[in-house]
Amino acid sequence: MFAGYLKFADACPACGLDYSAEDAGDGPAVFIMFAVGFIVVPMALVAEVAFKPPLWVHALLWLPLTLGLCAALLRPLRAIMFALQHQHGAAQGRLDGDDAAP
Repeated sequence: MFAGYLKFADACPACGLDYSAEDAGDGPAVFIMFAVGFIVVPMALVAEVAFKPPLWVHALLWLPLTLGLCAALLRPLRAIMFALQHQHGAAQGRLDGDDAAP
């Protein structure tokens, strides 16, 4: 499905499905930011209250965890968003007077 880490291939090698209409936009990134924030922020708050570590320990713990979770989740969520768009026939919006199909 992917030609690089996040770039979609031109078409599916198995069935030939054209991926050119793929437009997940910022949807996956927004969902990931909320999910990772929901996981990391409470953990950081508990660590702060329980252990009171210095700021550099927080940076050493939570920055790699946050970046790692975001990097790990971005590709699968982008694929899921594309699959949902394909399954539901999502297309670019048109006004009622538009006759030309994209």
